[in-house]
Amino acid sequence: MSKLKAITSVRNVRRYGKPIVFLVCLYPAAWLALQWYFAYTGQPHGLGFNFFEFTNRTTGEWALRYLLVALAVTPVAKLTKSFKPILFRRMLGLFAFFYVTIHMCSYVFLDLEGNMAEFIEAIAERLFITVGMLAFVLLIPLAATSFDKAQHWLGLERWRKLHKLVYIITPLGILHFYMMQKTTTPEPFIYLGIYILLMAIRYLDKRRAKA
Repeated sequence: MSKLKAITSVRNVRRYGKPIVFLVCLYPAAWLALQWYFAYTGQPHGLGFNFFEFTNRTTGEWALRYLLVALAVTPVAKLTKSFKPILFRRMLGLFAFFYVTIHMCSYVFLDLEGNMAEFIEAIAERLFITVGMLAFVLLIPLAATSFDKAQHWLGLERWRKLHKLVYIITPLGILHFYMMQKTTTPEPFIYLGIYILLMAIRYLDKRRAKA
């Protein structure tokens, strides 16, 4: 009976929970697109004075937020003793990749107007762009192997080791965000604090498992 309830619960999460989470995750991008439409048609909008900078900063921050939420899934699942949060982890990770891709493209195609030579020069000469690009490149194989068959092709152990790159990608993203700021704001330190807390929970959980 309990097995039947678990199967029903998974089906309900997939049928109702996932579409809701998908729409919530998509909302920032939809809102941003709407603001661009308002700006283009001469209507009041929320993009501020510098449209390009606002778009770049907003998408970068949402990428970081979804990375942190994805990292929080396992600790939350263990604390609540529920498998349900795990069902959303892949989607959250893919949305992080989605927003970081927009973040990078907004820089290349809006700020640099698609000038790839200038982009390559910026990667080589500007440290915060080098750090951000490294985080993006490391995130690509995680997004590319996020589907179920990838685990079979790579083997579960190799797949898990590959996806541990997220523990490097996230602090790189936070460092990139901090370095690109023109004035110091508390957000990077908040994100760093959340990351450290999540890592501490994972470390303590492993210690307890070994004890």
